[in-house]
Amino acid sequence: MDAATAVMVWFRKGLRVHDNPALDAARRGAVRLYPVFVLDPRYLRPEPAAPSPGSARAGVARVRFLLESLSDLDARLRRLGSRLLLLRARDDVADTVCAALKDWNIGKLCFESDTEPYALARDKKVMDFAAASGIDVFSPTSHTLFHPAKIIEKNGGRPPLTYQSFVAIAGQPPEPVMEEYSELPPVGDTGGYELLSVPEVEELGYGDISQEELSPFRGGETEALKRMTESLQDKEWVARFEKPNGDPSAFLKPATTVLSPYLKFGCLSSRYFYHCIQEIYRSAKKHTNPPVSLTGQLLWRDFFYTVSFGTPNFDQMRGNKICKQKYDPNGNYIRHFIPVLKDMPREYIYEPWTAPLSIQKKAKCIIGKDYPKPVVVHETASKECRKRMGEAYASNRLDEKPAKGKSSDSSRRKRQLTPNSAKIKQVKRSS
Repeated sequence: MDAATAVMVWFRKGLRVHDNPALDAARRGAVRLYPVFVLDPRYLRPEPAAPSPGSARAGVARVRFLLESLSDLDARLRRLGSRLLLLRARDDVADTVCAALKDWNIGKLCFESDTEPYALARDKKVMDFAAASGIDVFSPTSHTLFHPAKIIEKNGGRPPLTYQSFVAIAGQPPEPVMEEYSELPPVGDTGGYELLSVPEVEELGYGDISQEELSPFRGGETEALKRMTESLQDKEWVARFEKPNGDPSAFLKPATTVLSPYLKFGCLSSRYFYHCIQEIYRSAKKHTNPPVSLTGQLLWRDFFYTVSFGTPNFDQMRGNKICKQKYDPNGNYIRHFIPVLKDMPREYIYEPWTAPLSIQKKAKCIIGKDYPKPVVVHETASKECRKRMGEAYASNRLDEKPAKGKSSDSSRRKRQLTPNSAKIKQVKRSS
């Protein structure tokens, strides 16, 4: 088969069929289509030291949501005459993708762009391989309303650090891909590759998870579109939505759409959601505006994606210039209220213990003598904390096991969460 007619669409986020520019581009002109998702051990590998069952980066609830989303995507692709080709990486996802590109004689690769540091490194490796192999690559923006790099370029090469400046620069987002189609090109020959079924979370080696709470929010594009449609049925609520006035204690009917996890995994297109809200606004006599409106919440999401993309080490305190110095880069506040630091050079003012001894002497501020040493060394303390939490959790699980030959109702029954308690658990996992 001619390589130009064999096209791979590589799913990572963007786990949907609607408004998926990568999928839309892949199907055009393809004689054979390879829809691929690679299970990433970095995300799924069990972590015994984690404070609760799951991996080092995701708890059971989040992993379950991902697997449900993959199952739903596979079902929707099958209805279009295709299927999801699920592969498992031994270690490096990029290596697995590159091997498939070569073995399946792929001529074009399409995937949604991703701006997170890990994804950028992974995607560069794949794109470098594709370029060296003569494979065309198409990587559109569709996880966010705007491409963060373009916003930064419009702002003179720096990320806008206020919501208002971001909105002024961004303007209106591009329209979503509204075309619907009834079929996709058939899947090509995969040779001797082992194609997996979407596993159950119980198969991933997280141990006994019978006591883990079940989230009431099932993953997948089908559920995402259903929830969005239900949320937008009340057009007056949409038009009057004002974030500060929501009731955070509402649990029988949440005060928000609860669409955040669906946006995070790309089960719902943010552009399509934005477009649907705008349709309601056009027919409303009056509606709220950003930053408090429903569209304003989507713009907040894009704002933080843009700032994180344009700020090195955004997810860390060390090396993150806006984390501590956004409003006081010279440390004037610190110099005024902690006079012993008044002569410390600005590059050390927020972490004086990192200054060389010669600098400390020149500033007349010796760490451990004139100014205390850090109470906690974050790198070692966080590792020790996670280790101890894991040990405590494991001990607690052993204590809760019923005596041999006996079973308790609680061990047989999975607890159902209210929406708010599901959010609380996810916040704990994120922290």
